[in-house]
Amino acid sequence: MAAAAACAIAGLGVGLTASIAFRWSEREQGRANGSSGRNPGPEPPQEPALPPGVDTVLSVLRSCAIVLGDGDEVVKASSAAYAMGLVRGGKVAVDQMLALARSTRRDGEIRQIELELTRPGVPARAAEPLAVSVRVAPLGSRLVLVLVEDRTERRRIEAIRRDFVANVSHELKTPVGALSLLSEAVADASDDPEAVQRFAGRMQVEATRLASLVQEIIDLSRVQDDQLKVDPEPVAVDELIAEAIDRCRQTAAAKQIVIAAGGTTGLYLVGNRGQLAAALGNLVENAVNYSPPRTRVAIATRRISSAAALGEADGELIEISVTDQGIGISEKDRERIFERFYRVDPARSRLTGGTGLGLSIVKHVAASHRGTVSVWSVEGQGSTFTLRLPAGQAPVEDRASSAAPTLPAPEARS
Repeated sequence: MAAAAACAIAGLGVGLTASIAFRWSEREQGRANGSSGRNPGPEPPQEPALPPGVDTVLSVLRSCAIVLGDGDEVVKASSAAYAMGLVRGGKVAVDQMLALARSTRRDGEIRQIELELTRPGVPARAAEPLAVSVRVAPLGSRLVLVLVEDRTERRRIEAIRRDFVANVSHELKTPVGALSLLSEAVADASDDPEAVQRFAGRMQVEATRLASLVQEIIDLSRVQDDQLKVDPEPVAVDELIAEAIDRCRQTAAAKQIVIAAGGTTGLYLVGNRGQLAAALGNLVENAVNYSPPRTRVAIATRRISSAAALGEADGELIEISVTDQGIGISEKDRERIFERFYRVDPARSRLTGGTGLGLSIVKHVAASHRGTVSVWSVEGQGSTFTLRLPAGQAPVEDRASSAAPTLPAPEARS
């Protein structure tokens, strides 16, 4: 047994020695082949490289860019392509795009298609789909370039423009048609002075409504790009409030509604006085129109920090709140009340002569003055609309006269 064990150990040693010698011989042979220039054998395939300069061009494109290789693998993709959910796990996640890329790789033809995609991580029913334009072109002999442009915002703007034209046509048609009918009624009742007087009164109402609609369309066209087009000037908040109250005085008196103004006095804004007066006047007018009789509309003003209100750099804002005790606004309507021609209660708007443009004008005026407008409301309890605008300084002459004592401003006006 001792002799057998010795023979086994000797055999194992010989085997190990032979294996080491064989590995050393292969290594030396590889070095010799390399020094003599002979090819040692085929190398593993490498990923296709982008042509020079393509990577730089793709990085500055506004569109999402995806470069696909021979096997539909993603060679290069912009960060926007991942954010939109177009690329997942190194593959294109949209089947229509992948099929388009394969067709282009096969025949070299440039193709383009419009698609609607669901937003990543959001259920299809819970959000507006992404409207994209996909363009596919060959990139060299082995690669395919896919460019995806997000057209969601552009499509939304086009839809708003179409709705605006349709709604303006409808709103203009109503008073014009009423004036036409009333004029015929006046002609037929020429022998009845009372009827003529009654129809003439109705014609005045419709003419006023038509003039108001045209004026609001003009006002909206001036502020809809959210840019202040005139030199800003100091505007006294107290004067804006007094003008808004005076604008609604007759309507409020007819409904026995008290309009109360309070808060900090002597505040100033910077901007276009006409636009600011129109915005605040629209808020107060809406509060009066949508409030039941014998209720109260309150206007409050105060100075706040922009850091606390908007999370921006330190600064001061003027906050103007208009609160009513009206019908309130439902949650689904609160998301749309600042859209053009949108009405919470179309029947009531018809009775009060509303055009549906007032709150849209308020939104654009606030944006053009670097401010915001928000709403808080509970159905059956009323609503509060709040304007927040950058604070301004009083004119030099007003600051000089502010040192003299003045009587406190009244807190309630009707």
